[in-house]
Amino acid sequence: MGQKKLIRFEEIKSFDNVLQYPEGMAGKWNDHFGNDYPLTLELACGKGEYAVGLAQLFPEGNYMGVDLKGNRLWVGARKAKALGLGNVAFLRTKIDQLNDYFTHGEVASLWITFPDPQLRKSKSKKRLTHPKFLRMYQQVLQPGGLIRLKTDSPVLYNFTKKVTELYGCTVVDDMDNLYSTAGLPAELKIRTHYESLDIAGSNRIHYISFTLPQEIPGKERDEELKDWVFAQETTVEEEQAK
Repeated sequence: MGQKKLIRFEEIKSFDNVLQYPEGMAGKWNDHFGNDYPLTLELACGKGEYAVGLAQLFPEGNYMGVDLKGNRLWVGARKAKALGLGNVAFLRTKIDQLNDYFTHGEVASLWITFPDPQLRKSKSKKRLTHPKFLRMYQQVLQPGGLIRLKTDSPVLYNFTKKVTELYGCTVVDDMDNLYSTAGLPAELKIRTHYESLDIAGSNRIHYISFTLPQEIPGKERDEELKDWVFAQETTVEEEQAK
């Protein structure tokens, strides 16, 4: 591990806006923030640009970036401290362990901003909009809580659209080319480090937001999704290889 990372890992231990694998916090986040504002999570937040940006835009809300990489969290936490933002914090943990840290209905909404799209078909279950994750989100989200995905990956975007269709989600907004849309609200204009890299090379940003149904269909629908992924993405790979 590089010296720079070691320094950051040590320094982050003293940050009061970073909680690393905390115990006994489920149901107590309002106490942590000292208010009863709604709590929004940025999942796989990286350097936390969205969590910090939202906290600046909406002071009557609490925001938390969630990621496993302490080295990246250090960047967002340090910026939040420099800006004097008391309504943003960072949680270091794995995304699939959210239920250990939040009770049912404790989270108002979720942002998923430029996550790893897990492009290999065999890795589709790791995509953060896979129903495996939706079922977990449902356990912490308030009824009707909005899930927002912002990505430059057409694979992840189209996969998510199919998920919303198959699993009875209600799509609120769907923009294939976000920045071509006039009059965007300020929260959709926040740009992250990974967005600027344009890793997908698509030269466009996709955005979709949706809410979950009361009950998410089970294994039979999961098999249908699996078949769709194999057929659809195999076709895409073949076309790209031509």
